[in-house]
Amino acid sequence: MDIKYYTLGGTSTNKFEKIIRIIFGLVCIAISAFWFSFNINALKADGTLWITVVFLSAFGFYQIWSGLGRTIRFIEIGSGLIRLKKNTILPAINIKADQIERIEVFPFNLIFYLRSQKKIMLRFGASYQETNEKIKDEILIFGESNNIPVEFIEERI
Repeated sequence: MDIKYYTLGGTSTNKFEKIIRIIFGLVCIAISAFWFSFNINALKADGTLWITVVFLSAFGFYQIWSGLGRTIRFIEIGSGLIRLKKNTILPAINIKADQIERIEVFPFNLIFYLRSQKKIMLRFGASYQETNEKIKDEILIFGESNNIPVEFIEERI
């Protein structure tokens, strides 16, 4: 089985956009460094200036990270492994087939029940329904090929 890769949201592969994000991140960090050096004496007196510097720096680093493509949420489904990045900041999780007890598929999320009594939930979102359906189909194929029960649960309002 080939490794199937699906993004979990709108991502841009446009190089121009990525370069603009990196430049914007560098500008934010430069402004926060200027703000810090310009108001170094006032920072001791006023804590709100610290908040400004920390926020601008963190946002700048996030924009650079995003421009480098490190914040893309995705799921990779292979023959015996699911690699899942459900958060833009945290690293990806590797879930081996022998760790999974069962999988529940809901209209807008997946729940992986692991043998260690841990649950991992993946929320899809409502914007990319075609991709969500492809992921659900691949999860079903993954479950059948690895003898993992996959249960589709319809939520009623």
